[in-house]
Amino acid sequence: MDFEKITELIVELELDDIANAIKEAIEEDEKEPLEVLNALRVGMDEVGRRYEEEIYYLADLMLAAEVMKKGVNELKPHLVATDEDKKKAKVIIATVKGDNHDIGKNLLGTLLLSSGFDVIDLGKDVDPGTIVEKVKETGAKVIGLSTLLSMTVPQIQEVHEALEKAGLRKEVRLIVGGAPLNMETAMEFGADDFAEDSIKGVEHIKHLTNA
Repeated sequence: MDFEKITELIVELELDDIANAIKEAIEEDEKEPLEVLNALRVGMDEVGRRYEEEIYYLADLMLAAEVMKKGVNELKPHLVATDEDKKKAKVIIATVKGDNHDIGKNLLGTLLLSSGFDVIDLGKDVDPGTIVEKVKETGAKVIGLSTLLSMTVPQIQEVHEALEKAGLRKEVRLIVGGAPLNMETAMEFGADDFAEDSIKGVEHIKHLTNA
């Protein structure tokens, strides 16, 4: 199994074949796990390019993320020993309190994982206190918040203020995304950055962490 084939499976959205391809590459062809991971990343980069050029749509991007996730899960046991010390920054992601939507957050998490970040996914409907405690516990330097509802946008400020109260606000960067938001709104509610979609979110987080 060559690397080009693994990349192609991501680009062609082949959910059913990716796990076997990874297994074959590692166990039969004795490919290096990090090289296989890179082949997955190359595929996801191409999917992102097609999405930005409107060749692929959101449904395609979401399916590609599922293919990527399945591939990474197959690869994970082989990466533990080789990649643990090479991970990029820790990133906490969560959907804000009162919002149970998580498609965008899940997609961001998969893309961040494929880019080498240590992703800590707190799930959906997450209260500010939980986020603060996880920052204390993990030392994460970036928090990515998602909200799809206008009525939950003020929760961004709640997180901002909870971090300030805990003396942690200057230690972390807060990036947000979701349909009701733009850069102006994000800054108004205390965020450091805004990303209009998951692809941009990864780019911005790389910039925030100098990764």
